[in-house]
Amino acid sequence: MDNGTREELLSRLAEAVGSVTIAHPTRVAVDGPPAAGKTTLADELAVVLRAQGREVIRATIEDFLTPRSQRYRRGEDSAEGCYHDSFDFEALHRVLLDPLGPAGDRRFQQAVYDRDTDTALSQPVTTAPADAVLLFDGVFLLRPELIDQWDLRIFVSAAFEKTLDRARTRDQTVFRSATEVERRYRSRYIPSQQFYFDTTRPTDHADIIVHNDEPHLPAWETRPR
Repeated sequence: MDNGTREELLSRLAEAVGSVTIAHPTRVAVDGPPAAGKTTLADELAVVLRAQGREVIRATIEDFLTPRSQRYRRGEDSAEGCYHDSFDFEALHRVLLDPLGPAGDRRFQQAVYDRDTDTALSQPVTTAPADAVLLFDGVFLLRPELIDQWDLRIFVSAAFEKTLDRARTRDQTVFRSATEVERRYRSRYIPSQQFYFDTTRPTDHADIIVHNDEPHLPAWETRPR
């Protein structure tokens, strides 16, 4: 395991992206529990890669949610529903992962759903250059439905209690107290992650594991593919 500064971590991740030699865009998964720091890491890595001249497509699993009626059909606190009902994998494959894959035409859309309005999106189709990089963050990205779609797999790890501390601040709104955020995490999000770990063992499938309990002093380990 390596330890270093945030800049050293980002340099190592950019190097890993650059080492992927394929004839189509490089599809990078940035997986990990809620509030582990996936989105921040992917955004920071995008800055580094763009400075190196790579075209970066930033996308997130949050833009491939199913409608509320399906997402919460087992109840808003259901951990089982969180894992099984939350995401439209068919659309994710069809409009983004397959087009950027080895048999794709590189004509993609990076979102199909607007969470704020609970409505479908119809984005214009964009064509990616062959050397583009897709940085895709989200939960459950190394599950069986998606595991073979990634050219590089990063898992951002943080202790559940650490992510809960972050979520109390991040997810608190005028409509949701810190107590309600914690209740939701303990009933829905953390148990669904525990199920994911028990059934899928995502860290076994990751190329790089980033230990992000202390974001300014990260540690990381590289796994042989």
